[in-house]
Amino acid sequence: MLGIEYVIFTAIHLYHFALNTTSARGPIRAIDWSAGKSSVLENIVGRDFLPRGTGIVTRRPLILHLSHVPPDDEIRRRKPDGTLLTEDWAMFEHTGGKIFTDFGEVRKEIETETDRLTGSNKGISPIPIILRIYSKNVVNLSLVDLPGITKIPVGDQPANIEEQIREMLLSYISNPSSIILAVTPANQDFATSEPIKIAREVDPEGGRGFRLFYQ
Repeated sequence: MLGIEYVIFTAIHLYHFALNTTSARGPIRAIDWSAGKSSVLENIVGRDFLPRGTGIVTRRPLILHLSHVPPDDEIRRRKPDGTLLTEDWAMFEHTGGKIFTDFGEVRKEIETETDRLTGSNKGISPIPIILRIYSKNVVNLSLVDLPGITKIPVGDQPANIEEQIREMLLSYISNPSSIILAVTPANQDFATSEPIKIAREVDPEGGRGFRLFYQ
């Protein structure tokens, strides 16, 4: 598990990097190889909302837009029925104006929408899910949670699953205005880390990369 001090350190430095790097106008793209990517992203947001499981869990890109909303911003917090939202809330692009205040339901909606295009047997799709989270506890920031790297197909995954995921990752991280967050277990050989190798393909100097090791 990630220690709370380490998570706070990571979040603070990610925000600092995003706000002070000239290339940071694009989103942070997170890639891993069955590492702790989801835990890192959830701790940045401050909410548990991502699906859990074994194997490849993120099977469609999740584009996450974080919006800072002060507690006294009644204009943005006012619902169509006139009542005010006092807690964090989320909205998906594919559900129209539906407001989610239960982040357990956000997780279920991600799972349902993933299965809608990919099936329930580990299939993948490059078509993203777009989610917006509004909170007083976040900064304005965009993140993209990308499928983890896998080499052996399971379920309905194609024989060339590794190639398909690699192409999907490269299509996102090749954007020169994005920041790459490569998450790797600390006990893995740095030289053989797949996320780091892929990140280096498009960012050989490491100028827009953020390598995160955990144990």
